[in-house]
Amino acid sequence: MSRLTATVFAVTICLLATMAWAINHYRYNAITYKGQRDKATEQLTLANATIKDMQTRQRNVAELDAKYTGELADAKATIDQLERDVASGKRRLQLNAKCPANGTAGTGGMGDASSPRLTDSAQRDYFTLRERIVTVTKQIGYLHDYINEQCLD
Repeated sequence: MSRLTATVFAVTICLLATMAWAINHYRYNAITYKGQRDKATEQLTLANATIKDMQTRQRNVAELDAKYTGELADAKATIDQLERDVASGKRRLQLNAKCPANGTAGTGGMGDASSPRLTDSAQRDYFTLRERIVTVTKQIGYLHDYINEQCLD
């Protein structure tokens, strides 16, 4: 009976050792998987926050772009209307100029002076210059706001 008891005791010890090893192995795996899960959850949270921030920034940039695109379109329309009004005679460009009579140099009085007027090419250049000034001013304003709202946050 002692041999049988020793064998049962040995088998029980082996089973307990095997079970302890299995329990320890699965516990280690569970801890490892939990750490991986926590790390993945943290990365997912960070990715979601980044996506949300990017979406907010994209919305803000779109609003800023729409604002300045609209202002630029309005300014160009105003300049185009002014140019059409000048061309039709509805409005006039006011100049500080002295003009000799009929393009000749000389001393003249009130009666021989023609009204000062820009040449056609100078008039086109004037409106082109106004349009470019408005465009550059709006672009600089847009970039200034973009830097303040998007880059300095």
